[in-house]
Amino acid sequence: MNLDLEALETSFDLVATRGDELMDVFYFRLFVTAPAVTPLFAETDIKRQKAILFNTLVLLRKSLRDLDAIRPKLREFGVRHLEYGAEPKHYPAVGAALLASIAEIADSAWTPECEQAWSEAFAIVAGAMIEGAETARLEAAA
Repeated sequence: MNLDLEALETSFDLVATRGDELMDVFYFRLFVTAPAVTPLFAETDIKRQKAILFNTLVLLRKSLRDLDAIRPKLREFGVRHLEYGAEPKHYPAVGAALLASIAEIADSAWTPECEQAWSEAFAIVAGAMIEGAETARLEAAA
């Protein structure tokens, strides 16, 4: 899959200056649109979680030109999320909330190309995370 790196980098750079707002919008939207994930955050310091997610997005931005290099890290994230109770069925809601939140912050700079690029990038990230979680689940069952 050839990602539209320019659309990803440009749109992220645009919203990165409003990272706190982006995270506030994202978690609000996630909890409203996918209340089933709310219990996964019951024991979470949400302020810390917002910083972790934003830093992960920054890492992703820096790694876009070589996603294979961070694939092992993404798989580790998937294992960690499995330990928190995340399931593959949660990923689409997270992706939808994230894209909608970035679009809201980017406002008129958000284009169909940005939407497509972010959808494709999220699919890669979620796929690696789910793969890591499934591998861990299979190893635990063996």
